[in-house]
Amino acid sequence: MISYVKGTVAYIGNDCIVVDNNGIGYNIQVSPSTASAVVMEKEVKIYTYMNVKENELSLFGFLTKEELNMFNLLIGVNGVGPKSAVAMLGALSPSQLALAIATEDIKALSVGQGIGKKIAQRIALELKDKVGADTITTGVEIVQKVDVTTGERAEALSALMALGFTKNEAENAIKAVFVNGMATEEIISKALKVVK
Repeated sequence: MISYVKGTVAYIGNDCIVVDNNGIGYNIQVSPSTASAVVMEKEVKIYTYMNVKENELSLFGFLTKEELNMFNLLIGVNGVGPKSAVAMLGALSPSQLALAIATEDIKALSVGQGIGKKIAQRIALELKDKVGADTITTGVEIVQKVDVTTGERAEALSALMALGFTKNEAENAIKAVFVNGMATEEIISKALKVVK
């Protein structure tokens, strides 16, 4: 089992990179966001998952342990393969995915290649309890039980985080504007005025 590969970036493609470690080039499949985050000829540490098939060994890589932990949760769901899980992590951060799972946001969970409504529902059903803890093992904060008392607030929080705001920025903005009975769109609109 290869836990991580540390070395110099020798090649960057759309969905893979090659990391040179002591003259051996490791071809690692990554999301486009990971590929765009690494720099040619710079040292990098990529956390890896080795996928073993009958006639093929593949490495899937991640910049953080949090991404790897979420990847392992996702591929544990029947119907979610490594490529689909990588695609999901390319579109959403581990904390955004955890929020989507915790709030059963099927639309957000359908971002991965080959992830339809049924599989997204299965992901939410099977992983809800696993991301319901305060953290995934390495300390990613899960936004499930963080004073989000209504579905509208949870949806607004998810939307603001998808727009690139940190969890704390989004939570503080929502707390500043929220009044019981507000619609999701109204919360987002008012919160955007606070955080910008």
